Amino acid sequence: MGATKVTAKIVSQERIATGIYDMVLEAGAVAVNAQAGQFVSLYSKDGSNLLPRPISICEIDKDKGTIRLVYRVVGKGTKEFSHLESGDYVDIMGPLGNGFSKKDKVAILIGGGIGIPPMLELAKELNCEKNIVLGYRDETFLLDDFDGLGEIYMASEDGKTGVKGTVIDALEGYGIRGDIIYACGPTPMLKAVKEFAFAHHMEAQLSLEEKMACGIGACLACVCNSTEVDDHSHVKNKRICKDGPVFDAGEVEL
Repeated sequence: MGATKVTAKIVSQERIATGIYDMVLEAGAVAVNAQAGQFVSLYSKDGSNLLPRPISICEIDKDKGTIRLVYRVVGKGTKEFSHLESGDYVDIMGPLGNGFSKKDKVAILIGGGIGIPPMLELAKELNCEKNIVLGYRDETFLLDDFDGLGEIYMASEDGKTGVKGTVIDALEGYGIRGDIIYACGPTPMLKAVKEFAFAHHMEAQLSLEEKMACGIGACLACVCNSTEVDDHSHVKNKRICKDGPVFDAGEVEL
């Protein structure tokens, strides 16, 4: 089923780390049709902010019709959303994009920074052996939510949590191996994950982060380089919002 625009009620919202907020929304059909790896667009009430803000889905409760969004404040739009309280309303559209293709193989889930939240729903949906690698700059968040969903490994830039360094340092330091990698995070991390996966003959699905405008593939503002010619643009590009945000690693050039 396609995306739906609804006026969603805020169930709860709290700050869980510096500049990072945890919001739960009553989203009706958006929640019912969502899957791990997809995102929603939130609309500002400020007329000067014309474009919606894309935010990855952290958790889905289809029975309650709710979705959970964990996001970082990076501009005027997300700052506005951070002031919403229980009982307030916000217009959203979703679910948008293509999520992860779940496979029954030994999996490594890798989240870096604000790429960690979408890995939580994926960890819940996968029915296989899971190794979960979380990369932080300094402050941690969502750690308790991953308890019981798989073996958890961590890396941090300051070394106070897990291995000092990157998620690749954690993979190598702990000797973590599997059949398939699912990853979400900044482009330099995804590039390193792709190289690691190929070097160890593993499949990989990457969720790309990019600034978006329309969120539905019409404006071509969020293209990435692809290995094959795209049917829509007729060049070696993919639209992250429409064709992604999740791609097989071999589909994209990073």
